[in-house]
Amino acid sequence: MQTNVKQKRSNNINVSKMRKAFSFKPLALGVATVLLSACSGGKEEALVFKTADECADALPDMAQKCQVAYEGALAEAAKTAPKYNSKNDCEYEFGANQCQSYNNNGSSIFMPLMAGYMMGNLLAPRPYYQPMFTSYSRYSPYRNHWIGADGRDFGDTRKRALNVRPSAFDKKPAVTRTMQRGGFGSSVRAKASWGSKSSKGWGG
Repeated sequence: MQTNVKQKRSNNINVSKMRKAFSFKPLALGVATVLLSACSGGKEEALVFKTADECADALPDMAQKCQVAYEGALAEAAKTAPKYNSKNDCEYEFGANQCQSYNNNGSSIFMPLMAGYMMGNLLAPRPYYQPMFTSYSRYSPYRNHWIGADGRDFGDTRKRALNVRPSAFDKKPAVTRTMQRGGFGSSVRAKASWGSKSSKGWGG
């Protein structure tokens, strides 16, 4: 059963904690191929990075775009990530130390840290972006999978070059309900069966 909460875009969200440090590993992305390839089959190329620095290392001529997209994805993550009343429920879904809290009308609500961000429209003045999440929990069938803010499963986190539909970058509604343990996996499976037009978020 889900509990209704009044969503508050709070200054108490610890954005600095969301900038969690990841060790940089060289990305064999074939970046030139991604940037030059045309859309095919109604899909477009996108890249996933864990941090703005990782993006800038791979795309040095686009360092500013990397930072803009990263900051935008952090803000989106704060609004659109799944929310939990219990830290234990959040960590059950996403792994130990993978959740942060924020204050909502005097109560603590927990949400997963942003694991990375997806960028598209790279050659345009302003890139598209979306936050990406993943699970490190041994209880989750989505362990080490990229999961979008709308619950879409984009596959193994080792994959950084994706072919996505333009709708993957649509703005998602702010989450206004909390989830309970086990709700994350159920929601992802349900959204996968609903299809892109109905996969709008964790609760708005």
